[in-house]
This record gives sequence, C-alpha cells and structure tokens, in this order.
Amino acid sequence: MADPDDIRRRIAALLDAQWLAVLSTQHRGAPYASLVGFAAEPDLHRIYFATPETTRKFRNISEDPRVALLVDSRTHRESDFHQASAVTVVGTAAEVDKAADTAAVSLYLSRHPYLSDFLHAATTRLLRIDVKRYLLVENFQQVMELRIQP
Repeated sequence: MADPDDIRRRIAALLDAQWLAVLSTQHRGAPYASLVGFAAEPDLHRIYFATPETTRKFRNISEDPRVALLVDSRTHRESDFHQASAVTVVGTAAEVDKAADTAAVSLYLSRHPYLSDFLHAATTRLLRIDVKRYLLVENFQQVMELRIQP
C-alpha cells in the first residue's frame, strides 16, 4: 500500500505540472465536459477555475455542485499507455467572492497571469472546488486514493 504522503506528493507534482484540466459537470443526469485553466492550493484542499457566468458549466454547477476534474500527463505518444498518470478530483464547486477572497484571486493569477483581464471581467465567475478525494492512476492501472479531510 502506498504511503499517503507519497501519494499527496505525486498528486501535487502532477497538478503543478499541468495548466489545464477537464471539468465534468452534469445537467439532469447528462454529463458535460469542458477544458478549464486551474490553480490548486498547496494543501490540495481546494482547486480554483474561472468561467463566464453564461457558460453551460456554470449553469450546471448552479443546479448541481458535484464535479469531477481530470488532470493528466499525457504526451500523445505510445509511451503514455505505460508512463502517463492521471488524477481525478472529486468534490463540490461553489462561487468565490472575488472581492472578498483576494487569496484565491492571487493564487489563480499567480498560475495564470495572462488571464487577469478575463478573471476581472464583470461576467466572469471564480469557482472553488472543495475536494473530497483524489484518485491517482499510474502505470495505466495502478489506482491510489487520497481522501481530503474537511
């Protein structure tokens, strides 16, 4: 069995190495996936992403805050079948008050400074995923779980 601290380090390294993730939401039981830029807190308890309030993902989250986020290391080569890793983040999403939570805004912009105008637009919402658990898959089939305590 893998050491929880080692699993945490592997997950943090993967999240740190990637800028984009696939966000999964649902609407009345139908899945929906979209690409988002994200930033993770160092303790892995929360992950942030931004989206315009007019998007399907924002509407879906407003109706059902349960989400999954997939981050992976694929390089689009055959070796990915044996070397790529992926982490699925499971949690609930909620809107962040950008004016009140300056730490979240700073974290997001430190990761994506080129999205400053986008983030500060009146119609853009910053969302926080409160992580319940991570599922890390390595070597195409080795699955490790890390639960996050509130």
